[in-house]
Amino acid sequence: MNGFPLLPRSACYGVVWPAFVDDASARMLALQYQFEQSQWWPEERLRALQMDQFGQVFRHAVATVPYYRERFAPWARGGMDWDRFRELPVSSRRDIQLAGEAMHSSAVPQAHGTVITTQSSGSTGSPLVTRGTAWTQLMWQALLLRDHLWHGRDLGGKLAAIRSKTEDLSFADWGPATAAFVTGPSVVRSLVVDLDEQLRWLKAENPDYLLTLASNLRALARRAIELGIRLPRLKQARTYGETLQPDVRDVVRQAWGVEIADSYSSEELGYIAMQCPEHEHYHLQSESLIVEVLGADGRPCRSGEVGQVTVSTLHNFAMPLLRYASGDYAEVGASCACGRGLPVLKRIAGRERNMLRRPDGVCYWPSFPMESWVQAAPVLQLQLLQDALDHIEARLVMSRDFAGDESERLTAALQGCLDYPFRITLTRVDAIARGAGQKYEDFVSLLD
Repeated sequence: MNGFPLLPRSACYGVVWPAFVDDASARMLALQYQFEQSQWWPEERLRALQMDQFGQVFRHAVATVPYYRERFAPWARGGMDWDRFRELPVSSRRDIQLAGEAMHSSAVPQAHGTVITTQSSGSTGSPLVTRGTAWTQLMWQALLLRDHLWHGRDLGGKLAAIRSKTEDLSFADWGPATAAFVTGPSVVRSLVVDLDEQLRWLKAENPDYLLTLASNLRALARRAIELGIRLPRLKQARTYGETLQPDVRDVVRQAWGVEIADSYSSEELGYIAMQCPEHEHYHLQSESLIVEVLGADGRPCRSGEVGQVTVSTLHNFAMPLLRYASGDYAEVGASCACGRGLPVLKRIAGRERNMLRRPDGVCYWPSFPMESWVQAAPVLQLQLLQDALDHIEARLVMSRDFAGDESERLTAALQGCLDYPFRITLTRVDAIARGAGQKYEDFVSLLD
């Protein structure tokens, strides 16, 4: 297992090597063995096995889930292949919410373990309550371990996490995903703590790895540069939960001289894609999900095209999500030079509410990296809100008032980034509030 300097933890007294592991560790390591093989398979073989597994969960869903019994009735008889799969209607987030308990299986297989209820962060304004099982949780942890393996992390180091919905905690290890190994300690800090306090905590903890939301990482790195705070042991920063803007990688390199490993996941689906260990794009986790990127006409997008991420879970027998339109958009990438057969997403574009619309009909996800506007005015943080086709409000956290022509320069810089002469209203605010789940959106469309 490349990147692991440690042996598996032995559960047998007096035996260190080869390790005699316990049942839970054996299951985890068996999955890693299979992942090590399947990641190199050609996409055709992966797709064949995905369809075999989809047939299992599809038959279970039609037989035991009222929502799918009705929705998929025309396809209930006969086998399942890719042609029939693409005929199945797509379900939106709203469809799933309205279905309620009709989404729940009446006969969850006992072998899948305890049924677990989770809720999404509600960053879109519409939280989704879903059900999974002990097996879906095991897959989540197994894919997290794959991520550690891919990036060759030193499990003997210290892991620091700054995240939402948590108290300040300390642990002797890295958690269930790495239970098969002896690891270093981990520490957790709440995201709602003041930024300078987060930096003081990080400096005192001096971690080897840092996990936090992308926007929080950007703010931490920028503040660390201002204060000259280094993290001498830091080997890598990890981000989750938000769209990672390209400028975050640059500012983290400048602050601490390390790279970022990003992941794309959701509470209802688990890991969807993870950053390639050799490149900055993402590999879909095909062993767990069927992920389609669909255009407005419902056809699969080709390399270079952006479409809506539509997902089918392959192992959730408590509340299957089949051809579920997640609300996220992504750009399809070409096959990866690393040799893995897992399909590629070049970038995660964001949600529809993060899409800019121009009066000339052009729509896209805007990019306005910090270096494009930070020299124009003393802006510490900004958020753009589009409330009309030709108007954008720029909410600004500033270190002082505008001086001279700074407001005009900032307006021109933003218009240049957006590639359109929008009317821009500059509004100074004391702080820009985070949304549900403490997530931050730097662009939000308020248009219907």
